[in-house]
Amino acid sequence: MARSARVASRAASATGGGLIGFPGDAAVEAAVRDWRVWLVDEKRASAHTCSAYDTDLLGFLAFMTPHLGQRPGLEDLRRLSHADFRAWLARRTLDGLARSSTARALAAVRSFYRWGGRTGRLENSAIANLRGPKLPQSLPKALTKSEARAAVESVNELHEQDWQGLRDTAILLLLYGAGLRIGEALALCAGEAPVPGQDTLRVVGKGQKERIVPLLPAIPEAIGAYRAACPHSLPAEEPLFRAQRGKPLSARQVQLSLQRLRALLDLPETATPHALRHSFATHLLGAGGDLRSIQELLGHASLSTTQRYTAVDSARLLDIYDRAHPRARV
Repeated sequence: MARSARVASRAASATGGGLIGFPGDAAVEAAVRDWRVWLVDEKRASAHTCSAYDTDLLGFLAFMTPHLGQRPGLEDLRRLSHADFRAWLARRTLDGLARSSTARALAAVRSFYRWGGRTGRLENSAIANLRGPKLPQSLPKALTKSEARAAVESVNELHEQDWQGLRDTAILLLLYGAGLRIGEALALCAGEAPVPGQDTLRVVGKGQKERIVPLLPAIPEAIGAYRAACPHSLPAEEPLFRAQRGKPLSARQVQLSLQRLRALLDLPETATPHALRHSFATHLLGAGGDLRSIQELLGHASLSTTQRYTAVDSARLLDIYDRAHPRARV
């Protein structure tokens, strides 16, 4: 079954497939299904984003049912005022939902309305001017170079079976040595895994965007050692990294390994898989790497994201400007 067809099927199930329990009339239900297919086929959103957005949108519609006194139709959604949207946000605050959760829910509803505007099915200017909750900028703290190195070199001590230690070593090298997200590392198929002597890797990141990352020689060597020791079959089209019983390794299992490493090495509580990726970028920047290159390596869509991600201080930015901008030397 094609990916869009699978998503349409899941959306129909999630929205009730025409049942009375869906918080909207038939036209809204059909619009939700079509929007979800658009998210996958054109927006190229991940399965996690699609699931989260669907939950958020259904929650919004569920609020509007008692708020309006009826299951909303498309015309009802077109007529919603700024006060109606604010009432929904206020309800979320009273329910004790986190600001980050509300910000994501607002993004989901805005996505639905933007799609509706482009397709001519749903126009509403009020939501475009709606201000969401202000979020604190929190970033994982980078490990020191010695802490990151100790984590990579010691993770094999957590397992009695050698192949599992070799597996975790290869994963941490991908995070710290190549800047991969944990999801990107675990999505790597056996047939795509780098072999000794290979110096680049094609990575499919968020939004199905591809990038090429350079590889330290230690990375394909570590992956090769893991493959040679792994007792499970590794078909080319299936995930490379496996759990104890042969199923694909989950991100939670890698997080637990880092949690055990924190106790073993007395690492800070901020030592997580994502912190290793953050350390990759921070250490590159500290060694003289420029932001544009780091942006490409991380797969960020905008430079501003990279600036926040690496927690660059103003003095460091001015130094990069002075060395790189041609007018700075006039």
